[in-house]
Amino acid sequence: MALCKPRIVELLLITAVPTLFLACKGLPSLLVTVVVVLGGALAAGSANALNCYIDRDIDQIMRRTSRRPLVSHAVAPGSALIFGLVLGVVSVALFAATTNLLAAGLTLGAIFYYVVIYTMLLKRHTSQSTLWGGACGAAPVVIAWAAATGSLSWPAWLLFGVVFFWQPPHFWALAIKYRDDYRAAGIPMLPVVASVRRVLAESVVYSWLMVAVSLAVWPWAGPLYGAVAIVSGAAFLYEVHRLYHLSRPAAAGSGGGAESLVTMRLFHLSIAYLTVLFAAVAAGAFIH
Repeated sequence: MALCKPRIVELLLITAVPTLFLACKGLPSLLVTVVVVLGGALAAGSANALNCYIDRDIDQIMRRTSRRPLVSHAVAPGSALIFGLVLGVVSVALFAATTNLLAAGLTLGAIFYYVVIYTMLLKRHTSQSTLWGGACGAAPVVIAWAAATGSLSWPAWLLFGVVFFWQPPHFWALAIKYRDDYRAAGIPMLPVVASVRRVLAESVVYSWLMVAVSLAVWPWAGPLYGAVAIVSGAAFLYEVHRLYHLSRPAAAGSGGGAESLVTMRLFHLSIAYLTVLFAAVAAGAFIH
């Protein structure tokens, strides 16, 4: 369970399941819902387990990851590798057998992208890994839509865009807190190579893009969703702008206060925002 990172899996399902409601314009079938939940959890667990296998060298350096199973030797590396591969094969096969090949192909592509493109290439070589790695976090949306409809349409891609642009401000808030860990491990996250003010400036840009794309979903999700998107989006923008303006004294000074400037408040707010927004997607599908 620890290898699968269940808290991340839960967050992915928060976006996938409500997407089913919008794709089906109401209550989705029980079979598709079970497959998306189970297959999605297995796929995310596969990617996360393989991530733990590849990153075991840097996980032992970082305090935040020092208790992971491979670092604590609770699980052997070879066992973790086999476990991750088996989960991936089962998840793709499940989608292929019970839904359609499009959903199965997207699932395979998401696992490959997270493990190879993000973990092995982007994460260790570019400060923009969080942005481009966001495609993996947004993949459950299009996978769920494909599983329900056998195709992809504008609402699916717009919801994908919401999660894609949500990821940088969400994860950078966490990375700022643990940037000493990333620096020690040699991971060039943006908070490691840039000032807090620069990170928050980019977070502001992506937050505006996120909210703009979320409002574009309005015509398909109905007035209830529109109201929630406006209110929750405004709250998110207020918080990220507040932190950006508060970063001015730290940026002007020696920089010693920068680490204490950004708390986990934005990180937790981002989770609440995504949860509320996608709950409105599901509710709006019923009413609209």
